[in-house]
Amino acid sequence: MGTPVAQTNPSWPRLLVIPAYNEEQNLPRLFADLEGRPSLYTPGSRIFIVDDGSQDGTASVVSGYRGPLPVELVRMGKNGGPGAAFARGFGEALAAHPGESFVITLEADNTSDLDVLDPMLACAADGAGLVLASVHGGGRMLNVTRSRRILSTGAGVAVRRALALDARTVSSFFRVYRASVLRTAVARHGDRLIQERGFACKAELLVKLTALGVTVAEVPVDLDASRREGASKMPVLRTMVGYGRLFVRERLQRESAKA
Repeated sequence: MGTPVAQTNPSWPRLLVIPAYNEEQNLPRLFADLEGRPSLYTPGSRIFIVDDGSQDGTASVVSGYRGPLPVELVRMGKNGGPGAAFARGFGEALAAHPGESFVITLEADNTSDLDVLDPMLACAADGAGLVLASVHGGGRMLNVTRSRRILSTGAGVAVRRALALDARTVSSFFRVYRASVLRTAVARHGDRLIQERGFACKAELLVKLTALGVTVAEVPVDLDASRREGASKMPVLRTMVGYGRLFVRERLQRESAKA
């Protein structure tokens, strides 16, 4: 959907932005998974782990990493939620490489199958400005609680209907953006690009990028909660409230634009 964009160069740097809140147990396995994909890292590629005010050893795991990955620690200082972490991580990534690149976002808890990165990058190389790893567009949710499954499915349906989006998965962290798309969005919205500090931030970004005419593609992915050590960090009730705020704010803005 949206307006097609120019052909991309598959050799562009890959800038990974990964929020992490109390992920001391999961980061070593994530690093091992990423280390097993050396072809992912073209010249200039970097991995930004955004420590969102963790209370465990997350920052120490990142700062103590001595492997081959181009890992950098970004400290938030205090917990601001994934929206704040993504905003900071995008800022760091876009400042690190002024040219075009692929900006990859994903969870720090290993729940997404990184084997789909190649087809996601291929979609971006074919012209998509944003590629979603889609659990509800052919993928599966495995070993996930009923409340999480209901929230994820319900959020997708509600966002599609309320905001007229043609996307099956709206809340997953796992995405590939063109850096130029993010720069255009920042130029348009400034500090208001990500107003939702919680998990609803991903739906908010999708809404705003779609409004800019960005071409969005989806690649099926399985999400397996058994790969994660510890509980999910997503607060169900607070996330539902965040979606409610997003719906009201977007509707008011659309009505104001028509007036």
